[in-house]
Amino acid sequence: MTVGIDKISFFVPPYYIDMTDLAHARGVDPNKFHIGIGQDKMAVNAKTQDIVTFAANAANTILTAEDLEKIDMVIVGTESSVDESKATSVVLHRLLGVQPFARSFEIKEACYGGTAGLQFAINHVTLHPESRVLVVATDIARYGLNSGGEPTQGAGAVAMLITKEPRILTIDDDSTMLTQDIYDFWRPVGHEYPMVDGPLSNETYIDSFQKVWHESNRRHERTLADYKALAFHIPYTKMGKKALLSILEDETPEEQERILARYEESILYSKQIGNLYTGSLYVGLISLLEHAEDLHEGDRIGLFSYGSGAVAEFFSGNIVNGYQEHLHQEHHQQLLAQRQQLTIEQYEQLFADNLDTSVDATFEDDLPFSITAIKNTVRSYRV
Repeated sequence: MTVGIDKISFFVPPYYIDMTDLAHARGVDPNKFHIGIGQDKMAVNAKTQDIVTFAANAANTILTAEDLEKIDMVIVGTESSVDESKATSVVLHRLLGVQPFARSFEIKEACYGGTAGLQFAINHVTLHPESRVLVVATDIARYGLNSGGEPTQGAGAVAMLITKEPRILTIDDDSTMLTQDIYDFWRPVGHEYPMVDGPLSNETYIDSFQKVWHESNRRHERTLADYKALAFHIPYTKMGKKALLSILEDETPEEQERILARYEESILYSKQIGNLYTGSLYVGLISLLEHAEDLHEGDRIGLFSYGSGAVAEFFSGNIVNGYQEHLHQEHHQQLLAQRQQLTIEQYEQLFADNLDTSVDATFEDDLPFSITAIKNTVRSYRV
């Protein structure tokens, strides 16, 4: 029996800014953003759109009535939780209409939480083959206006349905994990924005990838040639490429060209969205699946997951025959194309207009699952 990703889709809010506009507003060369960090657009959300909104929209795209009756676990990976006690997955469970006898919980470890949820789901389905598990990685990456991290912001969610005999990607039991207590990125309780040591964060990311990559190859007696493609956690698209380049020095020019071409296919969506924290690896996977033209049954895809602080994991999956029929490429492309471009002034106004849950209020927002009211600190959502 195989277990893995049977369905997968992403959702991003209906607004974005162009990185050229942001560069001009901040007085820097646009190439610093387009080439230096590899970003073209950044997803932006209104205060009436939160991680529950994104998660519900992403999941709603892939779930059928049969799925809702058979899902017995809902897992949310996030570092943007809206409550320090109640899990986002509990609210998501209700909004989607999942059958009541299900387990729901939330996982946190920076950008690694989505992968932790995926691995938990795989173990559960392996033990309970008739189960279906919904895993959602949902986040809002915010660093503040005029901050060093501002051009690496973003927002959105990725939803995955994990089942036996999946129709997109089987996941192998070959994970190599790494934990290191490093303060490269953290957000103490009560702080609105994270604390970031940029140089240390970049260094730790690359070092973590090298460690799990070499250890995985040692354990499983593999080389780069055993992988059709590698997908990375993508805080910004140049970051994953830096890590990838760090292991290519001893490869032939042909092998370098082959694997780098697949990497470029994996970042096409992220260049238009920005950082999804827990969802960024899986947006990269979706982009690869929907843009690579030479993926075939059995091809091995390596996946590098990273969460600052720091936890890393390298694992792999294999392409399932006919996977293309179960993707949502047209939906994703329409979602990105139909977004409204904001001026920098509009973006800054949205950014400053924060949701105050201490004040009862009602809101107008036509986006499905958006916040319609605050009453006694509780958020109500459009259904």
